[in-house]
Amino acid sequence: MNIALIAHDEKKELMIQFCIAYCGILSRNNLCATGTTGKIVSEATGLKVTGFLAGSQGGDQQIAARIAWNEIDMLLFFRDPLNPKPNEPSDINLLRLCDMHNIPVATNIATAEVLIHGLERGDLDWRNIIK
Repeated sequence: MNIALIAHDEKKELMIQFCIAYCGILSRNNLCATGTTGKIVSEATGLKVTGFLAGSQGGDQQIAARIAWNEIDMLLFFRDPLNPKPNEPSDINLLRLCDMHNIPVATNIATAEVLIHGLERGDLDWRNIIK
């Protein structure tokens, strides 16, 4: 599966800890991420992560384009719900695209763990059924 990783600054450490905890599962998939998130996850875990631009420079839009082209199968997007971001309209657009293209998306650690366990069990082969 192609899994995209995005984390707001306040959630980057949580993303690192999540990726360390589930490194074995994530290593069997193709990972991509916005610039800083991809760099710190790769450095902390040794996982191969394809990096895009930083989110503020359009990295989230690069991921959104890949979602629109059905090149992303899952999005783990650890958002900070307490501090409004200047690029929040881009965030909403990204989530809308996930809904339009039936992409499983987690915006918090609890949902991310549900998705990663489903991925490990093989429960996420739904794309073959829908198409």
